[in-house]
Amino acid sequence: MGKNKYRFKGHESFILREGWLNKGLYEVYYDPKVFSENYGADALGVGPNMAKSIRYWLKSADLITDSPKTGATLTDIGNLIFTHDPCVEDYFTLWLIHSKIAKNRELATAWNLFFNEVSYEEFKKQQIYDEMEALVSDLDGDIHIAQSSVYADCDAILRMYLPAKETNPEEKNTSPFGKLGLLKHTEGIYYRKQPDLNKLPEDIIWFLLVDKDKKRTSVYLDDLWKEIDGPGKILQLKRTALIEMLERLEEKDKIVMNRTAGLNMIYWQKGLTGEKIVENYYER
Repeated sequence: MGKNKYRFKGHESFILREGWLNKGLYEVYYDPKVFSENYGADALGVGPNMAKSIRYWLKSADLITDSPKTGATLTDIGNLIFTHDPCVEDYFTLWLIHSKIAKNRELATAWNLFFNEVSYEEFKKQQIYDEMEALVSDLDGDIHIAQSSVYADCDAILRMYLPAKETNPEEKNTSPFGKLGLLKHTEGIYYRKQPDLNKLPEDIIWFLLVDKDKKRTSVYLDDLWKEIDGPGKILQLKRTALIEMLERLEEKDKIVMNRTAGLNMIYWQKGLTGEKIVENYYER
């Protein structure tokens, strides 16, 4: 049972690269059986391991579902991105895909742990290896994950989120996530960064509020800042920045903030879904 709950090194050692998602979305849209022959290598114009990696990233980002019978199909969010931002250029799309991967404990376990539970604000590579190993060993007593797989995922996270100029200049295959501004690297030390709020669409905070639990329509601000898979953790926002983003949402009548008796409650419309927020964003 423990085997399918967590996934490490599903990416075949390839980070999510610029151009991969749009290529994958396009091929899946036109051919649900794209991955059935040689892992999709011929259709995608890459080697088999790289094709497996593209499929893994599409699934981890919840852009496709995949079954042996029907093949691959775009999810609602995959469809919305393919329709409205097929080249994956909008910052909202990048943040959305980042959020989906970071929230995916089952398929992108190390990413989920890194954003939710790794405690370091600044760290050397070995420190992140050690803490990730400790977190993995706490996950479930009956699973054993090879150390090399844990390390490979840590390396992939660091490479994916560093800006292009801070990765190896020889490597042309950079990740679009470097644009999000969540990590920097100087002299062997990595630093988490709060993103530039001007490049962070407030609708992504709205999405994370609502997508967490379809039944929920309110939350305490103090909980929101620290909660697993909430905008504070997934977007690396400090409390004041999170409040600023929530105020932007309130100005646009997307949420209501109630500050009576120091409770700081946030409310939103009943029946709202993450998919609806994504649709609203693209169709406005």
